[in-house]
Amino acid sequence: MALKADKVFINLAVKDLDQSISFFTEIGFEFNPQFTDENATCMVINENAFVMLLVEDFFKTFTKKEISDTTKSTEAILAISADSREQVDEIVNKALAAGGKASNDPVDHGFMYGWSFQDIDGHLWELIYMDESVAN
Repeated sequence: MALKADKVFINLAVKDLDQSISFFTEIGFEFNPQFTDENATCMVINENAFVMLLVEDFFKTFTKKEISDTTKSTEAILAISADSREQVDEIVNKALAAGGKASNDPVDHGFMYGWSFQDIDGHLWELIYMDESVAN
């Protein structure tokens, strides 16, 4: 039997929580104030997917491993879908204007279009639009 999780929570270490909240707010994300304090915040991707932004010292309480230096290595690529090619461009451009860094150039496979950026902590984000009518 396959595991079917109702909700997904991704935890990311951040250096400055207030700066991270400001950065992601400028891109258009919202936060759940119920799960926000000086150590963490809950960024809402949709009703079933969330990114917990945790200050590094708090993040360390959840693991015995070292936190990745995202300026030098990749821990993961967080890919999220967009409603259109235009929305992909809009979100990445907002991220770059808010202090994020370019990651890869836009990639167009016809049925799928994506573009990526690094957030202010170096985490890699990829926005993807897939035209399912063309993919089938």
